[in-house]
Parts: sequence; structure tokens; C-alpha cells
Amino acid sequence: MNPCPCGYFGDPRRECRCHATQIQNYRSRISGPLLDRIDIHIEVPAVRYQEMSGAGRGEPSAAIRARIEQARQVQAQRFRGHRRVTCNAGMGAKEVQAHAPADPAAQDLLKMAMTEMNFSARAYDRVVKVARTCADLAGSDIIRQDHVSEAIQFRTLDRNLWV
Repeated sequence: MNPCPCGYFGDPRRECRCHATQIQNYRSRISGPLLDRIDIHIEVPAVRYQEMSGAGRGEPSAAIRARIEQARQVQAQRFRGHRRVTCNAGMGAKEVQAHAPADPAAQDLLKMAMTEMNFSARAYDRVVKVARTCADLAGSDIIRQDHVSEAIQFRTLDRNLWV
């Protein structure tokens, strides 16, 4: 979805013509329970031509693919004995308890997210599952604070940063 009715909220090159109330009304059209069912929602800014056509394009796709394939293999091993669960996204409450251990700092950050950011129980589960995936991508057996922080960053529409 666009960030606002005119589509330019947060755009550094064009000025948004919407009022805060219009933006709030526009974004409230997507319900909280629906947002809770989406694992990742992030804002993606427009990319300039110069940035797309430049020589320094960042990490190659092949390297990213290799890291993802490795994480998928870890998840396949983890859920080998489970009938319905094949990856982190499919975990239920029992699997989260068993397969998503977090260090104390990560647990503190999760607690803060629940209380300060008013995350629902469903949003909490989504954050833990995404954090487990971030840990898998980093090659970590345990969820650390930076994995939880990254997972929280993928919940932009839960954070009310736009009003």
C-alpha cells in the first residue's frame, strides 16, 4: 500500500500533501488483526535511477541465495520429525517454545516490545518467528538481541511512527 493517499509521505524528493488525520485514516483502513497475520511489513522508498544503475550494487544475489538455502536446510533439519511444520513461519506455540530459545537480552527486548509498543500476542509470535529466521541466517542457535531488533524493524505498521 502507499504510505498515504497522495503516495509521497516520507519521500525525500516530493512533498506529501496529506494532513496527519488523512494519513491516520488511510492507514487505519488496514485492520490490526489483519496486520497481526502478516509476518513482515516494511516501508520501501523509491529508488533513484542513479542508485539502480550504479556499479556498486551491494551483495550479489548468489551469495544471498546461498545464505537463504543454508537457513532453509537448518529449518528442514529442525522440523524433520514434524508433520505440518517445515519452516519457522509454520511454527505453533509449542514449536516456538521448543525451537526459539532467546538469550536474556533478547527476552528483555521482546518484553519491551510487548509493553511499550503494545504488540498483540499474535504480533509477538510473528516477531519471534522472524527473529528465529534472522538467527538462522546469521548461523546462530539462539535468538540474540540483534535478531529481535531486526524482526521488530520488520513491523513498521505496528509502530505508529507516521503520525
